Amino acid sequence: MTTLPAALRTTLDFAARRLPLPASGAAVLLMGLATVAVADGPPATLPDPDPACEYNEAMALEDRASPLMSFRQTLGEGDLVLCWGAPSARGRIMIGGEHVPFGELWRMGANEPTVLHTEVSLSVGGVRLEPGSYALYAIPGENRWEVFISASTDHWGNQINEDVRAAEVGTIEVEPGPADGHVEILTFRLEDPGTRSATLVMEWESTRLEIPVTATGG
Repeated sequence: MTTLPAALRTTLDFAARRLPLPASGAAVLLMGLATVAVADGPPATLPDPDPACEYNEAMALEDRASPLMSFRQTLGEGDLVLCWGAPSARGRIMIGGEHVPFGELWRMGANEPTVLHTEVSLSVGGVRLEPGSYALYAIPGENRWEVFISASTDHWGNQINEDVRAAEVGTIEVEPGPADGHVEILTFRLEDPGTRSATLVMEWESTRLEIPVTATGG
């Protein structure tokens, strides 16, 4: 039986303890986390991504060092789904280092763009979104992050060109906080979900971002 790394066990324990998700959301999130077997190599098995997640089929999911992960959550009268490639630190300094330098655009994931799909109108960090699909990317900083939301989702990862930027629908300024210990695998989740609102959390290494999400329509 494969032993999960401590950081992943902590994430699983947290998810089970804090996320009163409907069965669909809990199953997708926990299955995605549980199948990442080791922190310093590719996962042994991969879950099927949520059907809403689009990906390059030329890159076999089972061969990816950064697994495609997702969660689904009901807010208001519909679901939202977040899809992201989940890299591991593997002993490297990622945020603020060579791979995710401060002051430069980052896809907030690996491989394909990180994409939010929503069936309902949302407010994400004060940015109003109509039902649809949106790419999330950021400019990280030591004391402040800018998170961008774009209606363009067809680009590859960090190929965030002028057309992608022109399709931006809003920007969120986020003050980073400390994660609760070292988080080996880039993780997104919804914390404290209610009937219509929740907090979107990103954690990686020692960094934590929190963005409020509210369903504003049916």
